[in-house]
Amino acid sequence: MQNEYEIKKEMCEIGRRVYNRGMVAANDGNFSVKLNDNEFLCTPTGVSKGFMTPEYICKVDAEGNVIQANKGFKPSSEIKMHMRVYKERPDVNSVVHAHPLYATTFAIAGIPLTQPIMPEAVIALGCVPIAKYGTPSTVEIPDAISEHLQYFDAVLLENHGALSYSDSLLNAYHKMESLEFYARLLYQSNMLGGPQELSKEQVEKLYEIRRQFGLPGKHPANVCPNAKEGKPSCHSCGSSCGTGTADASADADLVASITKKVMAQLGL
Repeated sequence: MQNEYEIKKEMCEIGRRVYNRGMVAANDGNFSVKLNDNEFLCTPTGVSKGFMTPEYICKVDAEGNVIQANKGFKPSSEIKMHMRVYKERPDVNSVVHAHPLYATTFAIAGIPLTQPIMPEAVIALGCVPIAKYGTPSTVEIPDAISEHLQYFDAVLLENHGALSYSDSLLNAYHKMESLEFYARLLYQSNMLGGPQELSKEQVEKLYEIRRQFGLPGKHPANVCPNAKEGKPSCHSCGSSCGTGTADASADADLVASITKKVMAQLGL
């Protein structure tokens, strides 16, 4: 089991990965790790995540109040968003927020990542919905992501960026990396005329593989209300099943409208 100093070093390493992969610019992004029910380590505000050292890392309580921070450092201004995830998802031990280029492009365009285009993305991520826009550092973002937390392990933040969370810092980061790779593939395949999507039958087989693996987290294979009732899953309902607003009869129109929107934005 890692001690606090080892966790701080890992947070610095993840910061370098996020920065070097272009998932953040300047001082953007933030992430945190749960130590116990009332102690959390988090990155500081106003510093580049690519150049942190362990003494940069702050410790806060479950309300986001400072427990320990070295002089000149204070917790991320978006710590409220992290605390909401921990409060509503007891299985989560780490949260990563970044602005990966392609994923954020979809978030700005208002297009969720729901098209089933490759097995790894279907198994690992499921679908990635968009949380309504909220002003950074306020409770608007925590409130916006709340409706998606019980159904998904990653969300796009409208006109902002992306959020991923998992049982460890490394796994939360890997979800962010996978999310960005998926978004880039979807963007580029649309430039070639549109992706060839996996069929509903193929998607269900991948869901079954995930269930057999017993992978942790929330995923349409396990929690999608539509899939449980034998209706089209998030991959064809635009990920709205998590909000209770899905209408199966509108699936085809939704997919068509998303495709048309992407093509128009690409000038195709």
